Amino acid sequence: MPDYRRFFAPGGTYFFTVVTYERQPTFRRPAAIALIGSMLRRCLMRWPVAVNAIVLLPDHWHTLWTLPRGDSEYPKRLGWIKKEFTKHWLSIGGDEGRTTEGKRRQRRRGVWQPRYWEHLVEDEDDFQNHFDYIHWNPVKHGYVRCPRDWPHSSFHRWVKQGVYPEHWGCYTEGIDQPPLTIKAVKEAGEP
Repeated sequence: MPDYRRFFAPGGTYFFTVVTYERQPTFRRPAAIALIGSMLRRCLMRWPVAVNAIVLLPDHWHTLWTLPRGDSEYPKRLGWIKKEFTKHWLSIGGDEGRTTEGKRRQRRRGVWQPRYWEHLVEDEDDFQNHFDYIHWNPVKHGYVRCPRDWPHSSFHRWVKQGVYPEHWGCYTEGIDQPPLTIKAVKEAGEP
């Protein structure tokens, strides 16, 4: 059996991936999109974090959080979001995947994959790589040709603040590579 170990760094910055059960496209539904947004906002009111970046795709979401100084309780936050989303989603008639009786006895439902993936950000380059990865993810999965075309992303906030140019990360026919990093864009002198 795998040995899941989490690394806790009070005040650390973490990259998270949270996936729906069996990759169901739950977040294609407007009600699910509104509900996960509400759960995230409610969580942040209870246990604040700096949300550096976030993207919501049909079957998963990525986020980059910086925890408050002295705080390493990200499992409490993510567990609460998953639990509350599940409870409210099922109460409004949202669907779930089939689960075994044993999983139900463990209070598991067919809404989320068990656990989530986390990565403690090590340095500024690591932060930048994950920040860009989050914003380019809808292009990577083929949902859009440019990050600006995906509505459920913090990319738009960072364009308004001048961190990204609006055309950053756009897919160009025949070029199969990730976009330039912010650092490379600045060094190339692009707007």
